[in-house]
Amino acid sequence: MASWVLSECGLKPLPRFYAKPRTGQAFLNSNPSKVRISRTSGNGYSFSLSSGFRERNWGLKVSAPLRVQPVEENKEEGKILNGDESFDPGAPPPFKLSDIKAAIPKHCWVKDPWKSMSYVVRDVVVVFGLAAVAAYFNNWVFWPLYWFAQGTMFWALFVLGHDCGHGSFSNNPKLNSVAGHLLHSSILVPYHGWRISHRTHHQNHGHVENDESWHPLSEKIYKNLDNVTKKLRFTLPFPLLAYPIYLWSRSPGKTGSHYHPDSDLFVPNERKDVITSTVCWTAMVAILAGLSFIMGPVQLLKLYGIPYAIFVMWLDLVTYLHHHGHDAKLPWYRGKEWSYLRGGLTTLDRDYGWVNNIHHDIGTHVIHHLYPQIPHYHLVEATEAAKPVLGKYYREPKKSGPLPLYLLGVLIRSMRKDHYVSDSGDIVYYQTDSQL
Repeated sequence: MASWVLSECGLKPLPRFYAKPRTGQAFLNSNPSKVRISRTSGNGYSFSLSSGFRERNWGLKVSAPLRVQPVEENKEEGKILNGDESFDPGAPPPFKLSDIKAAIPKHCWVKDPWKSMSYVVRDVVVVFGLAAVAAYFNNWVFWPLYWFAQGTMFWALFVLGHDCGHGSFSNNPKLNSVAGHLLHSSILVPYHGWRISHRTHHQNHGHVENDESWHPLSEKIYKNLDNVTKKLRFTLPFPLLAYPIYLWSRSPGKTGSHYHPDSDLFVPNERKDVITSTVCWTAMVAILAGLSFIMGPVQLLKLYGIPYAIFVMWLDLVTYLHHHGHDAKLPWYRGKEWSYLRGGLTTLDRDYGWVNNIHHDIGTHVIHHLYPQIPHYHLVEATEAAKPVLGKYYREPKKSGPLPLYLLGVLIRSMRKDHYVSDSGDIVYYQTDSQL
């Protein structure tokens, strides 16, 4: 008689302590056996094996729970979460920032202001060309094509202004500031206000509390949101229209505005820069108001308003999916577990098909997050050079068709399951609100 306890890990097989049985139908028929299974107290089962070979009874009692608890989905066991027992994405990487930097060719760090300006000229010519063609044809067959194309070009202008904010546009701060203000003000983005908050995002990427954009909500903050806010935050298309709201009032749990010099986002010596950008933004609003009197509000809506909305959707889609939506859950950090390198390695590259070149390879996001001073026209080469060092910490993006329509499915799946993270723990993963 033997008694075993069946744990959640399962029942291990008995060691082989008897001779290997002979094969053959005659032997099988000569050794009939019966198995009886009966329920025991304590939520277990008793298995009794009676063998007719020597007319002896063998008893095996097994105590097993009626229901085995499943492994919790949102623990720090990254190996279980990601289905790869050989790799834990939340573990400290075996390499340093200096190792990645050493692998990137030296010329990838060189900034060419003439090349950067050539991209500005290219995009501005396309923007005005599209507007001229749309105004000339002025028919409802052409307008939807124009809206998508022009909204995409507004997004391209934003990316160039984004490079100015990082200083990867050129080594000349004045050139960066002038170009950044012209590019961002034209699409209603306060250049310095955004530049400063975006710098905070890069310096704290992957940190639950300190990250600035698209950071996860803690469970406490999430559960204190009213139902309407929850629905709006996680139901399309509303998350794709969040950027203007973020500029005015930031994310839930944070206070301040990108337009106000006394906002929590800024320190006192940045006050002058913030005021300058807000004045430029106001000037653009005044220009648009004047144009509405000249060409009429409907025509301005068609030429500028709807493309602006498309641009906002591009911005929210791209920036969200660079930090969310991977097939395997990725960690977010707090406290001593966070580091600049570990936070940056949770970012994701994305392939956008034909749009890669149009929006200046912003999809090569991992290397950009770690080294934002690398110009956009060197990011692809720098990424390829760094891959052997990054190993499994680099997640190869899915190849896109001409248009990255598959990313809408990735976005929807993420919105359905990535809702909040635990209030405690230095390595946490997204959890799902099943009632949402």
